[in-house]
Amino acid sequence: MATARNLTRDTLIAEPLELGESFWARFMGLMGRASLADGAGLWLPGSPSIHMLFMRFPIDCVFLGPAGADGTRTVVGLRRALRPWTGVVWWVRGGAGVIELPVGAVDASETAVGDVIAIER
Repeated sequence: MATARNLTRDTLIAEPLELGESFWARFMGLMGRASLADGAGLWLPGSPSIHMLFMRFPIDCVFLGPAGADGTRTVVGLRRALRPWTGVVWWVRGGAGVIELPVGAVDASETAVGDVIAIER
């Protein structure tokens, strides 16, 4: 498990942060789950887009760019309260991964496009 921290605003985005690093984990994402615990998240590296098909609950998403030399990533896109079964969030420009979160997590962490995020293992 890991933690996602917004370094720009000194806020916690997700803890625990599940690492969806395998092909199967990225393919499945949160499909089939009944919910995502408050404060938790799922990191899907290499995913510039997601879909909401077969999802049973709404989510927030933080799309991140590629890792810098220090391992941090910049927020390149945000989506709030994506409804289940509503289709695809198409390619987010500059996206190199996405953190899927419970609804309200983006606002609670005050995360904005351009913020610097650290994923700490």
